[in-house]
Amino acid sequence: MLPDGLWSIGELAARADVTVKTVRFYSDRGLLPEAGRSSGGHRRYGVEALDRLRFIRSLRALDLPVPEVERVLDRDAADEALERAVAGQLREVGSQLLALRWKEAALRSLRDCAPDERAERLRLFGALPSPPSTDALAGFWRRLLPARLPGRLVTLVLDSVVPLLPEEPVPDQVLAFARLHALVTDPRLGLPGLRPAAPLPNGTYRPAVLYEGLAEAYTLSSDGVRAGRAPQDGGALDCFVSAYARACGESDTPVFRRRLVDLLARDQSLVLPRYWKLAAGLFAPGEPALGALHHHLSVALGAEVHGRLP
Repeated sequence: MLPDGLWSIGELAARADVTVKTVRFYSDRGLLPEAGRSSGGHRRYGVEALDRLRFIRSLRALDLPVPEVERVLDRDAADEALERAVAGQLREVGSQLLALRWKEAALRSLRDCAPDERAERLRLFGALPSPPSTDALAGFWRRLLPARLPGRLVTLVLDSVVPLLPEEPVPDQVLAFARLHALVTDPRLGLPGLRPAAPLPNGTYRPAVLYEGLAEAYTLSSDGVRAGRAPQDGGALDCFVSAYARACGESDTPVFRRRLVDLLARDQSLVLPRYWKLAAGLFAPGEPALGALHHHLSVALGAEVHGRLP
């Protein structure tokens, strides 16, 4: 320490266990208070600078970028800036941990599979984003949904058809998601023949009415499945048919039901059944997926129309 009780830049660096270059960097950005200058123009620092430098090191140890550190050191907004910075770092760490858990499950899948399966799995896992994301799945469904469907209904549909990624995935789940991701991002996948047609040729088709009604029908069907009821016993089947009828401005009649059975039989794609098969293990256990509920109701309607109900 100099006779005036201050430190040179080298002494401050030594006390803080950092390089002189580091001290100069933070000083040049105005983050370290200078107690004065020597007659030769050299910087002098006091205890306050040492405390500030140690605090900066603590913030940087949390991987806060320098601009965030500057905001935290702004006395007028220090508490709020630190809270935001910590929250942001927690999100970042959570994302990194999720990516590592998915990587671990993928490696276990590669380790445990047959040798002739490894090349395919490696290709599938290599195509996944890191950290894993369901953006591609949501984009797939957005392309399928009718144009100009209200945003609230788009959100409702996406919440029902795009599974939440497990935070602690097992190898089978990572493999299923990798195959699901490959399915929806396949450049050969064309929407013609995949996008459902207007429900029935007659009347004015109102897709918002259809999707609102189907949401109610699927909820009833899901409750019925968990309770062990048949679709026609809990009102789910009637609600399902009514959604289509109201969307077309028609009435629910035996004739309409026969036409609807024919439509549902034609409106088939190999892609969607595969989607639901792969996604099944990613939804919450015990919760029937929307695709399974739709199939459940369609089969029940066909059985009723063709007189096969008990």
